[in-house]
Amino acid sequence: MKELKKYKNVSVKKTSELMGVSEQYVRIGLQKERLPFGTAVQISEKQWTYHISPGLLAIYLTGKEGENNEKQQIFN
Repeated sequence: MKELKKYKNVSVKKTSELMGVSEQYVRIGLQKERLPFGTAVQISEKQWTYHISPGLLAIYLTGKEGENNEKQQIFN
């Protein structure tokens, strides 16, 4: 999870690789608000933009939650 520290926004592709799922899974999960680590915004009829938080993604992948100290440990 150290590699997530360098991102301000994690790509859908990188997220799908880390999760072991398809990019479409990540996109639909964000669009339907089923994945708790990012948002999807529809900017036109057929176009979406995505923001995936590296910190929330790290917590989701590791199962670690809690105080800021625990969150920072994910990146150390």
